[in-house]
Amino acid sequence: MTEAYPLSWPESWTRTTSPGKSQFKTSLTASIDNVQGSLKRFAADSGRKVENILVSSNVSLMERNPKDAGVAVYFTWDGISTCIAVDRYQRIEENLQAIHHVIEAERTKLRHGGLNLVRAAFRGYAALPPPSTGMSKPWDVLGVKQGATPAEIEAAYREKAKKAHPDAGGSNDQMAKLNAARAELLRRPV
Repeated sequence: MTEAYPLSWPESWTRTTSPGKSQFKTSLTASIDNVQGSLKRFAADSGRKVENILVSSNVSLMERNPKDAGVAVYFTWDGISTCIAVDRYQRIEENLQAIHHVIEAERTKLRHGGLNLVRAAFRGYAALPPPSTGMSKPWDVLGVKQGATPAEIEAAYREKAKKAHPDAGGSNDQMAKLNAARAELLRRPV
């Protein structure tokens, strides 16, 4: 399960090894307000609800400038479970401000490219569970035996995806679980 604290980083996103300084001049409160405002404007522009907003970071009441300043904003838009995660900068407020700008860029795509373009982009931001979520064993998710060959993994994935895909009556969450299980099994040595 994704949690606000500590940081729940999406499994498929590589972490920045050397965060830098940004040119943003903002406070933590202002950057939070900017992200919330951008999400509200995005919902209004698209005519689709933005729901289940969760900001995940290592900020606590006693530690507002943690060593790991990554931020992940999880939300659902138009039925798409989404995550925009940034750890490019050294401070929480800088990473939040970057997320605000990413959402504003999506508003620009919406104005100039329409809903289909933005839906495609948001599928790329799929909110896959962080690695420590206690997800089912990947071979159980795909219905293969431990030590399955890559061909067996791919065949099982394709078969399950026929029912799990949102266009076939499944959901984004079901597809995210299948994608994560397939990726994990294909990374393992045979």
